[in-house]
Amino acid sequence: MIDRERLQEMLDIAPFHRWLGLEIATSSDQGIAITMPWREEIVSNPMIGSAHGGVLASLVDLTGLYTLIAGGSAAKATADLHVDYHRPATTGPLTAHGQIVKIGRQISVAETQILGPDGKLVASGRGAYFS
Repeated sequence: MIDRERLQEMLDIAPFHRWLGLEIATSSDQGIAITMPWREEIVSNPMIGSAHGGVLASLVDLTGLYTLIAGGSAAKATADLHVDYHRPATTGPLTAHGQIVKIGRQISVAETQILGPDGKLVASGRGAYFS
């Protein structure tokens, strides 16, 4: 298993991840949690102040990938991604909890749930990743 500090270093390599302000909150063999601060730039519906679904999908995708990496998978790229939106994300920070479903030789799978600051489910999803 990769420790939290090393996982954060890996996450920080990408400018997009740094712009989002992603932080590895926890990392264990049970999964990881990534926090993302609220940014006005992610709002796509100013009438209700909700985050763009693509940003939430990115958080689901990245959390799944780094959950697998933390668990020892050689996951490198997304093969498939499914996201369900449960309620608008209108404040932050957002916390994404990832859990390994399966580590395979060619494809690995992880699930992610994104919670708002009130602990309510905002979005969830499942990603498959090429090893």
